[in-house]
Amino acid sequence: MVNGKNNENVTRSSGNIFADLGVRDAGEKQTRVRLAVAIKGIIQSRQLSQTAAAQLLNISQPKISALVNYQLDGFSIERLMHFLNGLDRDVEIVIRTKPRSRRAARILVTEAGLSPP
Repeated sequence: MVNGKNNENVTRSSGNIFADLGVRDAGEKQTRVRLAVAIKGIIQSRQLSQTAAAQLLNISQPKISALVNYQLDGFSIERLMHFLNGLDRDVEIVIRTKPRSRRAARILVTEAGLSPP
């Protein structure tokens, strides 16, 4: 900052940090992270240990550790959705026409809440 003026350029995010960084398969990576965030939130809200969560989801404790630390290379979107089912959550996929105002189609993952069903 010189003379109270900021000379840096700021670029607005696209909403997908992976795309902003030029990461390959950015949409898929963001989807997996959002699903993992939901899974981690459910595990925490239910106060499950990693061992208990692993037993519930029929995977090993080290895989739960990887998942809650967002090391997601070994987890497909489909597998993460099945984990959500195992945690008593419905997963809905809605397909719709993109608005004309948006340049590209997108994949969006949202959660309705983490409260018990």
